[in-house]
Amino acid sequence: MHSLYIADYIYHNDAFQKELGLLVTDGLITKVAPKEELVSLYPQASIEDWAGKAIVPGTVNAHNHSFQSLLRGIAVDKPFLEWRDQALYKYTPLLDEEAIYTGALFAFGEMVKYGVTTVSDFFYVHNGGTANDEAVIRAAKDVGIRFVMARTMYDWAGAPQSYVERIDDAVARTRQLAIKYQGDSMVDIHPAPHSPHAASPEMIQAGHKLANELGTPFHIHVAEEMFEVNEILATYKKRPVHYLDSLGVLDNSMIAIHLVWIDESEVTLLGQRGSGLAYCPSSNMFLSDGVTPIPALAGAGVPIALGSDGACSNNRISIFEEMRMCSLLQKVTSLDGTCINAKQVFDMGTKTGAHLLRLNTGELKEGLAADFVSLNLDDLSLSPTNELFANLIYSMQPSAISEVVVDGKLILKNSQLVNIPEKKIVTEVNNLFSKWKKNDF
Repeated sequence: MHSLYIADYIYHNDAFQKELGLLVTDGLITKVAPKEELVSLYPQASIEDWAGKAIVPGTVNAHNHSFQSLLRGIAVDKPFLEWRDQALYKYTPLLDEEAIYTGALFAFGEMVKYGVTTVSDFFYVHNGGTANDEAVIRAAKDVGIRFVMARTMYDWAGAPQSYVERIDDAVARTRQLAIKYQGDSMVDIHPAPHSPHAASPEMIQAGHKLANELGTPFHIHVAEEMFEVNEILATYKKRPVHYLDSLGVLDNSMIAIHLVWIDESEVTLLGQRGSGLAYCPSSNMFLSDGVTPIPALAGAGVPIALGSDGACSNNRISIFEEMRMCSLLQKVTSLDGTCINAKQVFDMGTKTGAHLLRLNTGELKEGLAADFVSLNLDDLSLSPTNELFANLIYSMQPSAISEVVVDGKLILKNSQLVNIPEKKIVTEVNNLFSKWKKNDF
């Protein structure tokens, strides 16, 4: 069955174009051509006429922690370690399978409303098995979002017990999930050793080895805070990127998260090894982490995607927002308004994210997944439309996001979730906190 999507503008070949149509067949974009041509060639196609709207690729959230949406607003305006202890570590004992599902439903539902069509969820509350992992996957399916589980491999004894696994258990459980979902076009499983300070050298190497076995990337937090860098220097006598290189894991399968506190030699080495970055500017600002040197990394050839991080360290989960934040933060830090531009940050939030996650999405091109968003051109935040692309990056508000299609299926219509009512999600979140309060937490 063919579906033909028509709008005032379609973002194709790096520009907004008029008079185009998107032909979608079985979840794929099968043709992008003048709309009159498509109507003539495919008279039986169902037509979705989105007059007054523009169609853009769906955004790719390359780094998130879904359960943290439940903790939004808790421990704000705190130093990193106080935030970690008062929010994450304090509430972790309450995170059973029901809470994990509710948090993921909350996170993914909100992301869809903000134009996210793919999310990589760096998930580590395993509680000695895979039931919680499955709860997150089930939430992604229930919302309809394209999903990557970056299944965290964590063996630091100082973490809550539900995070920690033995190396062989972490490998076996991650492999088990990867095999289970290998035929599912909407779910991918990637190994994710937590970080150089929370995963042992052996755990990091095991995650890298498993990623090579599975043919996936592996994800790892690197140099988010200065204390982590000092810890690695004290323990291994190397800066974090050089330490990872000494383990033999610094290559094009690595997606590093953050990379705030790195020096020039590390920037150069990352470029030489072909490693990627999932950059979370709002989270870095919220936690006063510092500023990742994006122009230097881009200049070294490092592919850069955008992530929201968890919603209790941001506290928004919009990649359109991260595009704006990335650009503004880099400009003010470098005192150079030309150090990064709108096109670069848009690509980071769409096709580069898809590229790093090795997914067939991120652009409106033939043969790619039908993951896209419609924008209401009557929304004040997109006016004047003669500067539509600039306004998409620097002024657009979530109110402009009207429809979201993932895998050819409509999951947001007229700014409302299709598969699960927003009110139901809000009610479940509030009920969860009522239960916790009732139990005198």
